[in-house]
Amino acid sequence: MPRALISVSDKRGIVEFARGLVELGWELVSTGGTAATLKKAGLPVTTVDQVTGFPEILDGRVKTLHPAIHAGLLARPELEGHRRELEAHQIRRFDLVAVNLYPFQATIAHPSATIEDAIENIDIGGPSMLRSAAKNFENVIPVVDPTDYRMVLEALRHPPFPAERRRALAAKVFGHAAEYDTAVAGYLTTPGEGLPPRINLSVERMQELRYGENPEQRAALYATEEPRGIRDLKQRQGKDLSFNNLMDIDAATAAVGAWKNRPACAIIKHTTPCGIAVGRTAIEALAKARATDPVSSFGGVVACNTVVDREMAESLRDLFVEVVVAPSIPEDALAIFAEKRNLRVVEIPIGVPAGSLDWKSVRGGFLVQDRFTFDPSEEGWKVVTTRGPTPEEWNDLRFAWAAVAAVKSNAILLARHEQAIGIGAGQMSRVDAVFLAIHKARQQHHSTEGAVLASDGFFPFPDGVEEAARAGVRAIIQPGGSVRDAEIVAAANRYGMSMVLTGKRTFRH
Repeated sequence: MPRALISVSDKRGIVEFARGLVELGWELVSTGGTAATLKKAGLPVTTVDQVTGFPEILDGRVKTLHPAIHAGLLARPELEGHRRELEAHQIRRFDLVAVNLYPFQATIAHPSATIEDAIENIDIGGPSMLRSAAKNFENVIPVVDPTDYRMVLEALRHPPFPAERRRALAAKVFGHAAEYDTAVAGYLTTPGEGLPPRINLSVERMQELRYGENPEQRAALYATEEPRGIRDLKQRQGKDLSFNNLMDIDAATAAVGAWKNRPACAIIKHTTPCGIAVGRTAIEALAKARATDPVSSFGGVVACNTVVDREMAESLRDLFVEVVVAPSIPEDALAIFAEKRNLRVVEIPIGVPAGSLDWKSVRGGFLVQDRFTFDPSEEGWKVVTTRGPTPEEWNDLRFAWAAVAAVKSNAILLARHEQAIGIGAGQMSRVDAVFLAIHKARQQHHSTEGAVLASDGFFPFPDGVEEAARAGVRAIIQPGGSVRDAEIVAAANRYGMSMVLTGKRTFRH
């Protein structure tokens, strides 16, 4: 009679799976809570202590760590020496192991979880049984995922069990164990002043994509366990998301996340805004963002930091967009979007969790940094010109400083009335970024007279300030820190401009 060892925390489908094994003539061996569940369902069960001849001890910390269990999992029946040793010690082999682990990740995700809660949910026996079975997958079928129960039963009903499935199940076990250990290591790592000396990264493939940045490149979406991230994305309608869509969605949520208590909207093209604004209402913010550069808005990703309601959905009827992104999109708005069957509509939390890391790939490795989060405080800001900003200019400078953080460097953003009117992104020189921002504003018939300007990095020469002054810009906000800061400030004074230095840059490479 073949034997199955079953010990699960996640009991989804376990009764049906065990019943299927019994119907196929299998003996069930199980531990405490799982054995009770199976007995309650009327299934015959041998308990682990009957196999080991030793009771569960230390509040269940020790129950399966015994030679009678692990020799039964690791023995190779094709080896005569193994067969003799099993017989000498009266140990029977196992042919299948169905185990899943204590819910460590779910435990630590709970806000009230203590270190004691976490420690008691670090599984020891479960990973040991799984690893033993997976190492010996040619003789023992290792099952860690409840969604595999049906497939396993079907394969057992039509023997022999395919070798490639055994190997795939073993690979899933080791992948699951690695992810589990990564979660434990991450939790126990004490935050220090620097980044950790080693990072164990465990990611799960969430979705295969049609292709990457170009059709010849394979691609998929993988997600970490980080909360409020891409794992929480919910697509409500439309075509499958592409690689480039997902890049733009990530940029879009960061762009509007700078404003916590005011409606903000951004339109993203190639991971940088072509329109961004705040308003008294979300519909006003959206209208202002569209007005920044209506031509470039075609085919973009529209993101809002608040509910996209029916009125906003109506206002987008005349615009071709690839994706609409918001934290919430109610049914009446979805009914409007449904008229455009290919439009992708996505719900995802806005904002970045404190302490999260940002990863950028390089060949053979990763660059890791603290994820950028916009700091709304004005600590350290200094007015360095003779003329200080007017109240209206201050309002626009605050907006522009938050908005330029979403633009690829070198980045310059012109603003009026808390709306971007010209954006110069990704230029190799800062004066070219100023020129481009002015050109884009005038191209869309925005007046640059009296506008404010935000620069994500310092001005290396006065030429960028002079270019802005000739366009009528009246106030500038920038980090400062150039060896020519005195020249930069002098240029602003010559043109009667006001200038604020923040002491921080918002560079986005």
